[in-house]
Amino acid sequence: MPVEPERIREKAVAIVEGIDISGHWNRMFEQRVIWDYDTSSLDQITSIPGGESLGACYQCGKCTPVCPVDHVGDYSPRKIFRKVQTGTNLLESPDLWLCTTCMNCLRVCPKEVNMINIMPAVREQAVLEGTAPTELAQAFENTFRYGNPLGEAQRKRADWVKDAGVPVPIMAQIRRPVDILWFVECYPAYHPRGKDAARGLARIFHALDVDYGILGVEEKCSCDSQRLAGEKGLFEAFTEHNIKMFSKYQFNTLLTADPHALNAFKKEYPKYGGDYHVLHYTQFLATMIDRIPFHKRLPYRVTFHDPCYLGRHNGEYEAPRRLLEAIPGIELTEMVRCKENGYCCGGGGGGMWLDSFSRNHMSERLSERRVREAVSTGADVLAVCCPYEISRFEDAVKSTGNDGKIIVRDIIELIDESMRGLSASRPRGTDIPVVIKEESIQGYGNQYYCSRQAGSRPG
Repeated sequence: MPVEPERIREKAVAIVEGIDISGHWNRMFEQRVIWDYDTSSLDQITSIPGGESLGACYQCGKCTPVCPVDHVGDYSPRKIFRKVQTGTNLLESPDLWLCTTCMNCLRVCPKEVNMINIMPAVREQAVLEGTAPTELAQAFENTFRYGNPLGEAQRKRADWVKDAGVPVPIMAQIRRPVDILWFVECYPAYHPRGKDAARGLARIFHALDVDYGILGVEEKCSCDSQRLAGEKGLFEAFTEHNIKMFSKYQFNTLLTADPHALNAFKKEYPKYGGDYHVLHYTQFLATMIDRIPFHKRLPYRVTFHDPCYLGRHNGEYEAPRRLLEAIPGIELTEMVRCKENGYCCGGGGGGMWLDSFSRNHMSERLSERRVREAVSTGADVLAVCCPYEISRFEDAVKSTGNDGKIIVRDIIELIDESMRGLSASRPRGTDIPVVIKEESIQGYGNQYYCSRQAGSRPG
């Protein structure tokens, strides 16, 4: 707002304690009242159900240093508030789509400005107005048409079981109650690296004689990320479908390897009548460590990335670490930003489908920044337990020039490798030696080299 000369107050002559502060040196301004400002842009957001708390921001700035996007750009809830306060229409701003809903800002905000509510609510309005980024709209369309954001055929949702090497019970076929209903989710069912982890978990369940089943083709996306990206209607439709499928069968625990699905099942599905005992696979396996038949020592130095939706959103930090520490030979080292202050991979809140959009507003992807942090620890392996992360980090390893310095593995894969006594392996499509530091491994001297031909399968 421009200065209004008539509101300026100053004394022509003023001397205070011998100091001359005449004229503009003692200039003051009348206090402005709130109705002197145009608050229409802010009112537009705070009038949306879910967007109310943005108006509570008092610009303390605590959110800025913990916002992962600000580390690679110019972004934070405080900055968004100031832009909106000064006239920016958030519904038309790129800022609307950059938030990954990682929840680190809410963790430190004294006024509880809740971007986990604000962003989905405002995005929903943008989606209704047809202004969502093209690649995000494509993910929505794929989910609506095929039941998954990857655009894969629904009939192929359980095809991954063919190469698991062990029987994988499908509920419609076994037709009996089970202890564990495993909700596989989209990326473990369809993505090549996700399928590696899914098959590994099936082998672990088989070895532990877990009484479980999967829905197979009856399962559709949990849609939590689509909800957070603004497609609430799609989320509600798929929630209704999945609850209907769950009601067909008897089970004690709903288990998933996807922290985003975990979040939906624990916090959102009960609002629609789906109330279940829900566990992430790390929480389940952490109670069975004494029963896991480890056979091979893995001489790896491992650093672990906390998924935002397992950690900050749902409070689980220890189960993944207990599993890693239980694997023979593994040395666990932490990155500086870990646990409650863990960095974000960039995939949450729809970010999984917004990399092309975001690249114009960031100096590098969040996953690339995180890989650099992992490499700086001297780790051989970056361990993850979210299906979004393994593909994002493997891409980031390559794009940052760190291929051959660090590999990315789901904790499932590390447990499976130790159980089966496998040689360390590379993801399909690569044949780059990885140096695993080890003081003494018989027959290999002081360095253990491991590689796997492209397309080969662990034996």
